[in-house]
Amino acid sequence: MAKHIFVTGGVASSLGKGLTASSLGRLLKSRGLRVTMCKLDPYINVDPGTMNPFEHGEVFVTEDGGETDLDIGHYERFIDENLARHSNATTGSIYSSVIAKERRGDYLGKTVQVIPHVTDEIKERILCQDTGNFDVVITEVGGTVGDIESLPFLEAIRQMRKEVGRDNVCYVHLTLVPHIGPGGELKTKPTQHSVTELRSRGIQPDVIVCRSDQPLGSDVKRKISMLCDVPIEAVISALDAPSIYQIPLALHAEKMDDYICDLLGFVGYDPDLSAWEGLVDRALSATRSVRIGIIGKYVNLADAYMSVVESLKHAGIHHHCNIDIDWIQAEDLENNFNPDRLKTLDGIVIPGGFGHRGIEGKIAAARLAREELIPCLGLCLGLQTMFIEYARSVAGLSLAHSSEFDDNTPDPVIYLMPTQHEVTEKGGTMRLGSYKANLLVNSQVARAYGDTVVSERHRHRYEVNPGYRSLLESHGLVCSGLSPDEKLVEFIELPGHPFWVATQAHPEFKSRPDNPHPLFVAFIEASMSRFEGRLPHIIDPEGLEASHCAPGAVEVAMDVESQPES
Repeated sequence: MAKHIFVTGGVASSLGKGLTASSLGRLLKSRGLRVTMCKLDPYINVDPGTMNPFEHGEVFVTEDGGETDLDIGHYERFIDENLARHSNATTGSIYSSVIAKERRGDYLGKTVQVIPHVTDEIKERILCQDTGNFDVVITEVGGTVGDIESLPFLEAIRQMRKEVGRDNVCYVHLTLVPHIGPGGELKTKPTQHSVTELRSRGIQPDVIVCRSDQPLGSDVKRKISMLCDVPIEAVISALDAPSIYQIPLALHAEKMDDYICDLLGFVGYDPDLSAWEGLVDRALSATRSVRIGIIGKYVNLADAYMSVVESLKHAGIHHHCNIDIDWIQAEDLENNFNPDRLKTLDGIVIPGGFGHRGIEGKIAAARLAREELIPCLGLCLGLQTMFIEYARSVAGLSLAHSSEFDDNTPDPVIYLMPTQHEVTEKGGTMRLGSYKANLLVNSQVARAYGDTVVSERHRHRYEVNPGYRSLLESHGLVCSGLSPDEKLVEFIELPGHPFWVATQAHPEFKSRPDNPHPLFVAFIEASMSRFEGRLPHIIDPEGLEASHCAPGAVEVAMDVESQPES
């Protein structure tokens, strides 16, 4: 049976519960323990899939097609494990399940109540993480202690100590210790009140992690220890760090993992953090930098592109190079296009998104990157805008567009994929989760991956219209990755360009700090080459193989005239 660690937060939101939980997961895994993680979110949405990125940041997609909280991405990156849709439970999903059970008669006519029915459902979601393959399940409770929305979750994790045994549960509480006043005094009162609120729900924290911008002195730790009834060694100072990947090392320096392992009875599991220390040292000692422009729709909230930014950083660590992000609002490029600003960039990323706003700005950026030989990586919607740009500027289809944005375009080079396709098994018309692709032999993407069969996660409805594929290919574009049945374009690239590559997938969801994604590695390499004033090896278009690596695949691309209705 797995041990359970519950991470809660108080005083203020956005203190870093997800990163604290993730860092603890990495520390325990460095000791040879098998770790998995999950997130309990108090909001009533069933999942974040329908939420505006300005509301909740990035929607992270798991291998099995779950649309989850962005903290699941942090978990995967830190513990290097693929999680699943059941790793994220919301109030909406909990109540939806309870109501469905009530309608089926599962409760045998009983009055359905928060206690025990809702709390039992929450506990079931926690316990289902323990498949027998893990030593530790770390569960983060979203929100802040004191929020009315969090009460059922706090009650459920309180009951868990009785369910699985007192010695098998550890409660970690994250609070804020602000630095206030001209005297520079650290104030412990917010932490005291937060712990009092948690105790009022029946939970006595075992460990208190204190966020602050200054180290906690021994006198402050003693005060928190005495007033919050925890041993002084269980009061952990968590300072702001230049890199999030320093956090595990900082918590280890405070001996947080030592204390929790002693508490849970993990004896003889010594940590080996040498690889992680090397990674952090490489991240902090880089002397080179590249400037990467992200052409986004939600750039006022960096969390909307969390995985993209982290993937760029992972590739930077790999190349011992700093990544300077230039956030560029796509709408600004529509209204006031300034090519000189883009020309100063070493690389351009065109990320995913939904809706018409900013599309023409993304297309303009794709064109400038192509014409000025600026390395450009398109992700999901980024591929679609690059395909539209090429159709307009090179293939002569001046009115080409996506039917998502223009129902009346005479050339819908991007269209809503047919609902009869097998992908309807995941999310209706939305293609969600992991799908395979066959890569063109000797293409840039095949060289980057070092393979010709890859699997990437998706989250989109619209696809490249196969009726236009042959036309654009006749004008020099290479569709360098296709679905196994060759019906769907998964990757495109432009031979002769240092790096003008796009994928319909979201490779950023699979990048890890100690295992960066190959597409991002190749993109940053090309960006460094631009920065250094030299171009990388340019692939000879004649060197590409004539077919994809899908034995027996049938060519299904249609003539433009016979393309299906959007």
